[in-house]
Amino acid sequence: MKEDTAFRSGFTAIVGRPNVGKSTLLNTLVGEKVAIVSSRPQTTRNRIMGVMGGEHYQMVFVDTPGIHTPRTKLGEFMVQSIEEAMEGIDALLVLVDVTAIGPHDRQIVADMSRKKVYKLLALNKIDLVEPQNLLKIIDSFKDAGYDGIIPVSAKTGDGVEQLKAELAAHLPVGPKYFPDDMLTDQPERDICAELIREKALRSLRDEVPHGIGVEMMAMKKENDHFMEIDATIYCEKESHKGIIIGKKGAMLQKIGAEARADIESLLGMHVNLQLWVKVRPGWRDSQEDLKTLGYVQNR
Repeated sequence: MKEDTAFRSGFTAIVGRPNVGKSTLLNTLVGEKVAIVSSRPQTTRNRIMGVMGGEHYQMVFVDTPGIHTPRTKLGEFMVQSIEEAMEGIDALLVLVDVTAIGPHDRQIVADMSRKKVYKLLALNKIDLVEPQNLLKIIDSFKDAGYDGIIPVSAKTGDGVEQLKAELAAHLPVGPKYFPDDMLTDQPERDICAELIREKALRSLRDEVPHGIGVEMMAMKKENDHFMEIDATIYCEKESHKGIIIGKKGAMLQKIGAEARADIESLLGMHVNLQLWVKVRPGWRDSQEDLKTLGYVQNR
């Protein structure tokens, strides 16, 4: 029988509730950091594509915000991003955190089982549970209506190769959507803004992070080895501004130093990063502010 050498490609949406590890899994699948990660729910705010390819195939993964009930216009934008990510996909990857399975997870699993595409249920964070407990969890999902159930650890990489193999085996014949050296559809400007927001998320108190947005004011390449970047961190309250800046500017310096290191790694050059903090009350419910910060409603 003649070997099938047709090129195969397709889009796979990664969905689940907030904080189950979708962005970490995307980065592991792609092999590079294309989505920011933090321990806080709803870190991802918009749809992010990550590209992974082989000699005869290309998989495009679509990371999405966590499925939740929106309370602001930003939340509505995030929910819309999930809905848009589901359009035209070839496969669906539903992610569950095995350390914290609740009714919301099981409802998502049930809802997504109705999608008429190839579906995999990935049970994430298996490095944090005992094997006997994992077997019970797998058994509890055996009748969920998925084409496969794969235990993985996005953090350690366990099970990820099997996940890739299963998805690659079910790709339809199709074109190469992106060049071989392209890992994401996100512009460098947007990635830099997200890296700054990631460092802020990791450093600040619980009441501040969801009210933070980052606007890139300028990115000026001085030469092949050096770039000047100016960015503004927006918050919703004057008291939050003080927290972000910190005593004698220490917190802002920490955020800037950590962000600069990642941005330099991304761009492959030295960076002078200048950060400012401004109060923009209620920006998460302002259509104009959301547009300024890159959260644009398409319909």
